[in-house]
Amino acid sequence: MSEQRQLRLGTILHGASGNMSAWRHPAAIADASINFEFVKSTAQKAEEGKLDFLFVADSLYINEKSIPHFLNRFEPLTLLSALASLTTHLGLVGTLSTSYSEPFTVARQFASLDHLSHGRAGWNVVTSPLEGSAKNFSRDKHPEHALRYRIADEYLDVVKGLWDSWEEDAFIRDKASGKFFDANKLHTLNHHGDFFKVAGPLNISRTPQDRPIIFQAGASDDGKKLAARHADAIFTHHETLEEAQYFYRDVKSQLAAHGRRAEELHIFQGVSVIVGTDAQDVENQYQTTAALVSVEDALNYLGRYFEHHDFSQYELDAPFPDISDLGQNSFRSTTDEIKRNARERNLTLRQVALESATPRPRFSGTAQQVADGLQAWFESFAADGFIIQGGTPDTFPRFVDEVVPVLQARGLFRKEYPGTTLRESLGLSAPVNQFIQQ
Repeated sequence: MSEQRQLRLGTILHGASGNMSAWRHPAAIADASINFEFVKSTAQKAEEGKLDFLFVADSLYINEKSIPHFLNRFEPLTLLSALASLTTHLGLVGTLSTSYSEPFTVARQFASLDHLSHGRAGWNVVTSPLEGSAKNFSRDKHPEHALRYRIADEYLDVVKGLWDSWEEDAFIRDKASGKFFDANKLHTLNHHGDFFKVAGPLNISRTPQDRPIIFQAGASDDGKKLAARHADAIFTHHETLEEAQYFYRDVKSQLAAHGRRAEELHIFQGVSVIVGTDAQDVENQYQTTAALVSVEDALNYLGRYFEHHDFSQYELDAPFPDISDLGQNSFRSTTDEIKRNARERNLTLRQVALESATPRPRFSGTAQQVADGLQAWFESFAADGFIIQGGTPDTFPRFVDEVVPVLQARGLFRKEYPGTTLRESLGLSAPVNQFIQQ
């Protein structure tokens, strides 16, 4: 293995980790989604383990069938701003939609977070998969999938242009001369496109890491194209090593067309883990958590992926129903995989719902065995890193205490942070200001 290639690790904040009913677990903090002390301890534990970042997901629409964690949770930018003063090296990555926000506002928000954290901000760019989101933003209709990604592409051009409004040393603040800034180092965007007209400049200086790190979450063809052009990192999820390797090769192969090198885009697989003393301990932990999910809850969980479709109308033990193209305008890659898996394995609706709501962890076993799995995927070029979610509410601290030291001992993961910014942690070079002639 090349010395230059180091495993990257993040963790996702998802309330009481495990599954949609994990809040009922004896070890769970039932209000974890809105409990700042829990959030703070998770962030500080991640930083103790030298993880690259904490990842906060988000969505813009709920109903009575939504996952409990989604019903009552912090807004990402507000939460990450609070964590900025309580951590020193941990990256702070938050989800924000390009379909229901304005580029100028978002550019300013993430630039502010980058300044507050001294260079640790990351933006997870999503286009919002849920149809119901339109109802909360005075819209008649949710944009269709391909259109959402066209909007996102231009949106990112605008935001990156705004982040380049100021050169690094533009603000002189010379009291003697009275010169506050160098006007030659201020650049006005004046963007006029298909979806946005934004003059600029941005009213905050160039950020400590030159611009926040851009994540993209999604595995559709449109999502991969967007990531290849704009993203520094991808958050994805695949069931098998072979699928992950194919995705990895596919995305990396698209970078050259944009003048980018393979190492300029990190691919993170989102994985659930359970760490135990032996196989029986792991199985007991899984079964204790899985038993908390009822079939009714599992059907509701499954329905969210398919635009909150009501699956209770079908026979539970009949084959998974033919629902045609339902889901194509929401979680497209996920719904395609669910339907393909059900068809190829001849699964019933009950089986599909329970497997979706109570998935077995991707990597489980002793600390050595979990490390083995992560190492195998990393060295097989299925991932550049992993976003860890505990398979039970008390897994994550155990992962940091037991698995991270194994990865460090193997030379796969660092023992200290290489710098103070998220860009330095991820080993990414600084972007060039587009307004400066080379």
